[in-house]
Amino acid sequence: MHRMPLWAKLAGVLAVGVLPWVAASVWPLALVTAALAGVVVVTRLPARRLLRSMRGLLPVLVLLLAFQWWSHDLAYAVRVVLGIVNAFVAAGILTATTPVTDLLDGAVRAARPLRRVVDPEVVALTLGVVVRSVPWVAGSFSSVRESARARGLDRNPRAVVVPTVVHVVAFARSTGEALAARGLTDPGDDAPGPGRTGSARPG
Repeated sequence: MHRMPLWAKLAGVLAVGVLPWVAASVWPLALVTAALAGVVVVTRLPARRLLRSMRGLLPVLVLLLAFQWWSHDLAYAVRVVLGIVNAFVAAGILTATTPVTDLLDGAVRAARPLRRVVDPEVVALTLGVVVRSVPWVAGSFSSVRESARARGLDRNPRAVVVPTVVHVVAFARSTGEALAARGLTDPGDDAPGPGRTGSARPG
């Protein structure tokens, strides 16, 4: 699985995502669930971390199951929920067995046919910033929450949300400044526009 090419993994994730739309019963989805569990075990992926990440999805799945059961029937509701769980696990296997650099390279190759609309390198840069930002924001939120808990303010939303927002804004500003220092921002932002005059700097 770790040595499998990226296109094959993406095709597998796409097939898992399409299956609920074409499956006539629950059994194909249940077989895919068992197969994905086998892949997690064989490839020695951190199953406990995957289950912990699914814990946040559990309330949504329960509500969705109840709604689909009420609006259709139980078999259809189970198919919908299993389809979401399978897609979540398949995406987790993809990201856990593929280096981030390979994912970014794949995004650049996929964006090349659209180079007239979007710059592939900008796509890679955007994804790289997102990949770097998500764990940083999660870590910042965790550290702020621990600090609030030490002061007995863990139940006060303001004591957790406000410092986290301040940290995120500071992180965004520093990231933007770093990109600007490397000349990776839109050159139109710095170019003199109507009514602007460029100032000559002493060399």
